[in-house]
Amino acid sequence: MHTFARLLAALGLAVALTLPAHASTGYTQTKYPIVLVHGLFGWDKALGVDYFYRIPADLQRDGAKVYIAQVSATNSTELRGEQLLSQVKQVLAITGATKVNLIGHSHGGPTVRYVAGVAPQLVASVTTVGGVNKGSKIADLVRGTLPPGSVSETVAAGVAKGLAGLISLASGGSSLPQDPVQALEALTTQKLADFNRRFPGGVPTSACGEGAYVHNGVRYYSWSGGSTVTNILDASDALLGLTGLIYGEANDGLVGTCSSRLGQVIRDNYRMNHLDEINHFFGLVHLFETNPVTLYRQQANRLKNAGL
Repeated sequence: MHTFARLLAALGLAVALTLPAHASTGYTQTKYPIVLVHGLFGWDKALGVDYFYRIPADLQRDGAKVYIAQVSATNSTELRGEQLLSQVKQVLAITGATKVNLIGHSHGGPTVRYVAGVAPQLVASVTTVGGVNKGSKIADLVRGTLPPGSVSETVAAGVAKGLAGLISLASGGSSLPQDPVQALEALTTQKLADFNRRFPGGVPTSACGEGAYVHNGVRYYSWSGGSTVTNILDASDALLGLTGLIYGEANDGLVGTCSSRLGQVIRDNYRMNHLDEINHFFGLVHLFETNPVTLYRQQANRLKNAGL
């Protein structure tokens, strides 16, 4: 009897080892590959840590083809956009797909919109998450305190470039050009107004409304957080709590909710701050809000159901 029991146990173990750890449900299996695009001072994967923390793997487990772009951590939207466009073409060549679904966080929002604007035939959808779509009051404030050509601008730019260099070194992107001043300019209200005139896809015509859901054949979506301090264990919440005070309106600590709106607005008031939107600081998010990973899963399923 004991021998038979041991035989059954061994057989069960052998069967378990042959089964996949997680059977794909197809819930996130979009028609076109998903490309995730980081924001300012961002990366793809640095020292083993995803910028979109644990999100790519979770999407892939249920069928999505996911690629993480790496563009300059600090530079103009146009330069970052050209870098992304080159990577999009690589993804299409690798997969044989004709289009991609672009999802950009923070400065990644205008970056993905640039690609959709110059090459709409390659883009099925654009989704911005906490996207700086109409500018950031933080960028306006910093630009105002660092006059162009001033000593203070030079010093601040040097520090920022050093930080961007460290991020790039940790993520293997040290060959990418960094220009913090161009990045700062790109995120100001004035520069975004000009950018939106050139790339109007999905941009709301009212101060806090929705934009066109479809423009030049590209589908536009957005969502964002509307809170700053969401988890007392998260050290970054203190900083975002302070920067959020500058706004005088709902914001995620760095971007006003009205500025984040683009195309079909899923929601702009999740109890998330700017880092929660990418599941950082290492998953320390609001305990009683939808998990950020779930939002990306839901968006992938939304794209799938839309035939994208």
